[in-house]
Amino acid sequence: MRFLFPFFLIGVGMLIDYRAFFKDLETIKVASVMIIVATLAKFLAAWLTQKTYNFTLDQRRLNFGLSNAQAAATLAAVLVGYNIVLGESASGQPIRLLSESILNGTILMILFTCTIASFVAQKGAKNIALSEATENEIDDQDSQEKILIPISNIETTDELVNLGVTIKSKINNSGLYGLSIIDNNSTDGTADKNAKKILNQAAVTASATDNHLNQLLRYDLNIVNGITSVVKEHKITDLILGLHVKKGISDSFLGHLTEGILTKCNTTTLIYKPAQPFGTIKRHIIIVPKHAEREIGFPFWIIKVWNIARNSGAKLVFYATGESLAMIKEIQAKHPIEAEMHDFDEWDDFLILSRDFHKNDNLIIVMSRKDKASYHNNMNKIPLYLNKYFKETSYILIYPMQAGVTDDSSIDLKNPTFIEPLEKLDEIGKKLVRLFKRR
Repeated sequence: MRFLFPFFLIGVGMLIDYRAFFKDLETIKVASVMIIVATLAKFLAAWLTQKTYNFTLDQRRLNFGLSNAQAAATLAAVLVGYNIVLGESASGQPIRLLSESILNGTILMILFTCTIASFVAQKGAKNIALSEATENEIDDQDSQEKILIPISNIETTDELVNLGVTIKSKINNSGLYGLSIIDNNSTDGTADKNAKKILNQAAVTASATDNHLNQLLRYDLNIVNGITSVVKEHKITDLILGLHVKKGISDSFLGHLTEGILTKCNTTTLIYKPAQPFGTIKRHIIIVPKHAEREIGFPFWIIKVWNIARNSGAKLVFYATGESLAMIKEIQAKHPIEAEMHDFDEWDDFLILSRDFHKNDNLIIVMSRKDKASYHNNMNKIPLYLNKYFKETSYILIYPMQAGVTDDSSIDLKNPTFIEPLEKLDEIGKKLVRLFKRR
């Protein structure tokens, strides 16, 4: 059986006169009619099935893609008709039941329908797989919002805590965790005292905003292992990492971070470098990469950004592609905040945005792990851009949750008590709508 179809297709191919595609207008007419009728019939069938069984858009795409391709059966039927000779013409040419134009037109129809079916089915299957991966990734998790802030520098402690207070839900008053890690081999007693001093200061800063900060002191040989272990032990949902106020961000830092924490923790991770007090920031410029709305972590980071605007009153300015802006506009329509939205899909023009920055602006860049849907090659240049053009500007790098990242922790959306209601985003993320609809 495995040899039947290859020989069958080769045999049919030998009958095709490719010159007819260029000199015989009848072949083009026949092919056009066959393509339109076949494609339209399959689409209408898929559409009616969608309406009858309440399928999603992606399920309709998959149904249409899998049924639209015309191949062996169609070609075999046409070949049978082509081989039936009804008689001969005056010139001695055979008169066939199905002419050569129909045979050639069938080949064009097969080429077109198989091509469009492949792309449509792939798109539908990819979105369905992403939706299922999302549900599997987040269905077996603790429902409480927990924000972890590793702190080691007393100069940045207050600002990191202030960021944590601002991005959290108002109804979550005890979900902040401060972490200080001490080298397990350290014999110096001052390290323990300094760590406790920093944690106490963080707790005081949080209490000034009527929030309780849970103090975690951990002994470990490795900082990355210490952080990732705490994330899993306490089922942390969000991680805030700080950069020194007077120092920039290096390639080695991002590389170490990517190879360490980001590969082991699938939490929404924010890397913050404060250049001024967070409460004095008037605008947040958010750069969103292409296909960000396809990532499973899209609603998780977008609600944190939304909380910044709602808890601080600052203005949000989004630079994103049309697909991402469509989702953001839906949220804006039902949960209005002060926001601007600009179409932006060229990361090569990233530096142009620096001209419009003001003194009290904060830059937020949504990043991606390598080889994920929203990854862009220019993300490797982000440290260079920030150090050269945004040295005096506060900025936050956000690494969202992404499918395929190994992690034992996740989030349960069945009863997300920490989420304030943000309703329907889009059909792509129907499984994620629960995050925005329930408290």
